[in-house]
Amino acid sequence: MTLKKIHPDKDKLNQIVTEARRNQELREQSYRGQALKLYPWVCGRCAREFTHKNLVELTVHHKNHDHDDNPSDGSNWELLCLYCHDNEHSRYEETRFGSALTSKAGASVATHNPFADLKALLNNKK
Repeated sequence: MTLKKIHPDKDKLNQIVTEARRNQELREQSYRGQALKLYPWVCGRCAREFTHKNLVELTVHHKNHDHDDNPSDGSNWELLCLYCHDNEHSRYEETRFGSALTSKAGASVATHNPFADLKALLNNKK
């Protein structure tokens, strides 16, 4: 067996390493990379701590919900775990759209009570 069959081509390996380093630099320049450098790896809501192993579960939340607002000082970011991030966006959507749906003029309100006569029905069964 020749060495070429056991080890990948050196140029190909160098190309892969170079590309991986370039991608890492691009990620670090992104707002997520910047936020991970600025803040400790802890969820801002539940205080769960993160390591390199589970760092993919730590997200950057935009406090004003504008993903284009990325000041380099990180003032619009907070690190949240996946669960707290989902919860934050659910609460935001409820506030933004939920109250508008329930307060519409002329919206029908449920008046039927399916258990209204339950006691009478149970008494008749005895």
